Order: sequence, then C-alpha cells, then structure tokens
Amino acid sequence: MKLCVASTNPAKTGAVASALEKLGIQAEIKGQAADSGVSAQPFSIEETRSGAINRARHALLSGCDAAIGLEGGVFELEGKLYLCNWGAIATAEGAVYIAGGAQVPLPAEIEKHLRAGEELGPVMDRFARETGIRHHKGAIGILTAGKLNRVELFSQIVILLLGQWQANSD
Repeated sequence: MKLCVASTNPAKTGAVASALEKLGIQAEIKGQAADSGVSAQPFSIEETRSGAINRARHALLSGCDAAIGLEGGVFELEGKLYLCNWGAIATAEGAVYIAGGAQVPLPAEIEKHLRAGEELGPVMDRFARETGIRHHKGAIGILTAGKLNRVELFSQIVILLLGQWQANSD
C-alpha cells in the first residue's frame, strides 16, 4: 500500500509511521507538501478540520492508495482559546474519514499573540525559547510539560483514521 502524508513536517510524517508500526500495517509512506486551503493559523474547529480534509484530498491526487492530512489550529470556547488537532484520510475509492485529537487551553500570553494575528508555531518558539517546536514536541509538548508530544498526539489521530478505514473496508 502506498500512503501519502500531506506534509513534509517530521512530526506529521513521524506520526503516520508510528501509527502504522503500532498497528502492524506495512505501507510505503510518502510525505509531500499539500495546500490546506485554510488560513495559515486556523482559528476554529471547522477551519482546522477543513484544513485536514483539504490536505488529504490534495495529496491523494498524486496517485496514492490513501492520503492523510493533519492540521493543528485553535478555537474559542467561553472566551478562551484552545489548541485543537484534526486529521482526515482520503482513499482512492472516494471515502473520507475524519478524527479529532486532544484539546487544551492556551496560556493568556500565547492567546494574546494569536488574537493579534500571529501563528502558533513561532509564538510557541518564543514562549519556550526554542526553535522549530512544530517539528517535534509541538505546542502540546510545551503545554503538557513533555508528557505528550506532537508526534504522539497526531499518531493517536492517525490510529483513529486507520481504524475507521479498516472498520468500513471489511
């Protein structure tokens, strides 16, 4: 099976590889850039979810058996911003499966920069005094004191996606 990952971000491609390994699925993984069709910083559950679906559908056009799109974003609930993550898998047969991940509140210091129009990745880099957080631990790694990283978070979403695909293929 040839599986496209709609990103070249090591956290996202690593999440797919990790999920496949946990499930004992053999697949050729191809990471590729794919347009999300949404804002650089998605600012709602709907926009983040749409970004994942768009990425999966876009990557599928390269001739894979299935393509996985993963998208991180934020959303507002009761006046507070929360981190959210969504994934989608689009299959060559035309099916699309969708799953969401953990949601955690963002500190006020991060929230103010996002509301001013900045993207989460660079804001988190400054907040944690590190570089390239989005490529490994992610915001979730900082917000959970390293108890969960971006690869693990997205891996859980990929397992949900692959499980749905398998459940509907039998």
